[in-house]
Amino acid sequence: MDHALMGHALMEGAMTEGAMTRASLDGWLPIRVWPRAGEWRVDWCWLGEQPLTRPFFRDDVEQALRLPFNQAFRRETGLAALLDWQRVSPGLAPGALVFHASRCGSTLLAQMLAGLPRNTVLSEPSPLDSLLRAHYRDLSLVARQAEWVSALLSAYGQRRQDGEGRLLVKLDAWNVFEAPLLRELYPAVPFVFLYRDPLEIVVSQLAQPGMHRVPGLLGPSGLDERLPGAQAMSPLEYTCRMVGQILQGGLELCQRQGGIALNYSELPGALWGRLATLFDVREADVTRLREVAGFDAKQPTLSFSADTRRKRESASAEVRDAVQRWAQGPYEALEGLRQTMSVVD
Repeated sequence: MDHALMGHALMEGAMTEGAMTRASLDGWLPIRVWPRAGEWRVDWCWLGEQPLTRPFFRDDVEQALRLPFNQAFRRETGLAALLDWQRVSPGLAPGALVFHASRCGSTLLAQMLAGLPRNTVLSEPSPLDSLLRAHYRDLSLVARQAEWVSALLSAYGQRRQDGEGRLLVKLDAWNVFEAPLLRELYPAVPFVFLYRDPLEIVVSQLAQPGMHRVPGLLGPSGLDERLPGAQAMSPLEYTCRMVGQILQGGLELCQRQGGIALNYSELPGALWGRLATLFDVREADVTRLREVAGFDAKQPTLSFSADTRRKRESASAEVRDAVQRWAQGPYEALEGLRQTMSVVD
C-alpha cells in the first residue's frame, strides 16, 4: 500500500470506527490496548509487510515507529474496531500457543520459529497481555474478554506477506493463569509449556529482575491471589514462590488444558524432534533452525553461550534451600509428566 492509500485508510478510520472496509486496516497492527475514561482504546501502528522477526514484539514495533509515516500519523480506535475488522477480514487462528516459566529458552524457541518465513510469530505482545489481564482491573469485563482477545489475535493473524501460513504466539510468563480462557477460545490449538530447573530461573531473576519479580511492578495479575502478602516477603522468598506458582500453573495447564511439557534441556533439538509435527517443521528446515539456535536469542548478533553450569555454581546454599522449599515440587511433577510425552503426534 502506498502512502496515498495509507493516508486514505487513516482518514477513513478516523471518520468511522464502525464501518470497516477491506483496505481500512490492511498493514496496521495493534500496539497498545489500555483503558481511558471507562473505555478501552487501541493504538495502531503501520507495519505494512514488515515481518515480525525480532526477539520481542515490542522490538518490531520500535523499529516501525521510526518510519516517517508512523511519526507523522497516529491511529487510535475503540475495541469495536477490532471486532469489526475481524468480521470483515478474519485472520489466521493461532497454530500453537507457547506458555513458559521465563528465563527458560522461550525467546530461543520463538526466534527459531520466526526464522521460517511461513510463520508469523508474536513474541509477548503487550496488547494481548493487557486484554488477558483486564478482568483483574474490572470483573465486569469478564463477559467481553474472550471476544476481545479473539478479535485482537485475528488482527495479528492478517496475512501481510505472500507465503504466511501459520500464526504462533508466545505469551508472557504470568499469562499461564489465563490458559482456561484461551482454551475456551481455541479448543483444538496445541498448548506448550516451556520450563527449566527452578534453581536456574531463580538465579537469573535475582541477578536481573523481570517485571513480575518485583511485587506490584507488573500490575494486577494472577500472581496476586496466589501470593498474598507479597510486599512483606524478602526478594528471595518472593522470587522462589513466584517461580513455583508459575510452574504450578504450567503443571495445571498440562494436566487440565492438554498442554505439552517441554524442558529447556530439550532445546533446540525438540523442535525438529518430538515437536516437529506440532510446529510443522520439515526436514528442509533443520539447517536454518540450527543456524538460528547458534546465536543468542535476545541479542542475535552474538553467538549463543550455555549458562546452565554458571548459574548452578553461583547459587548459594540459602538460594538452593529456598528453591527446594517453594519451587521444586511442581518442577518435579512436570518432569514426571514430561516422561510420558516422548513423541508428539
